[in-house]
Amino acid sequence: MILADPRNPVAARYRDELARRLPAFDPDDVVVVIGGDGFMLHTVAEHGLQHTYLGLNAGRIGFLMNDVEDWDAVADQLARHAWTPYTFPVLEAQLRMEDGSVRPVHAVNDVVLERSTGQTAHLVLTVDGREVVDLLVCDGIVFSTALGSTAYTFSAGGPACHPTLDLLSVTAISPHRPRLSPFLLPREASSRVDVVAAHRRPVRAVVDGTTIEGVVGADVRLDGQGVTLCWLAGHDLTTRMISKIVRP
Repeated sequence: MILADPRNPVAARYRDELARRLPAFDPDDVVVVIGGDGFMLHTVAEHGLQHTYLGLNAGRIGFLMNDVEDWDAVADQLARHAWTPYTFPVLEAQLRMEDGSVRPVHAVNDVVLERSTGQTAHLVLTVDGREVVDLLVCDGIVFSTALGSTAYTFSAGGPACHPTLDLLSVTAISPHRPRLSPFLLPREASSRVDVVAAHRRPVRAVVDGTTIEGVVGADVRLDGQGVTLCWLAGHDLTTRMISKIVRP
């Protein structure tokens, strides 16, 4: 399966370049995703974690994707199925909704709870049953995987973690009080957020870029399953993190 971002003219051009070189290429063991990181996240959310994904970067940073510098070399590797799969942890969150229902979601990058209005969010944060903050006044909070830590978490002041690390990153967004520092948790840890006075200070969840309104709390942890992404020869995760995120 080959999927190109229909809103991205560069992705359409890349799809045509690939079709010219490999007109019969239609892999059944990998989903080729042409676009940016956002389109990759959208594709995984739509098609599920049971597939293996290989991205070709037609966006900007493209941290989850393969950069295309030589189309002939890329086409040759694709024709030979010369890629290496990596499996990364994903987040599982149980979103508690204002109507009393619970909505389970998965995220490759991050689950964000953020204010829905101009008012700050008032949150209670608990980790493994222990209250960390009884009233966090902030714009929100980001839970991310190591793979996703180079996205919103990094922009919000959290650490850029090596993608292969098995951890849960927690970063408050513009905390007013207390000045909660970003911190990292091991795989087995579980975090809980409760929204204080959600009717007056509404909060929404953003799950890998998809917005869900009317959230009054969430339980977040690393899931037992993961997402499998593939990279072509010459791709090095450490070099990529440093060159694209730490020292771009």
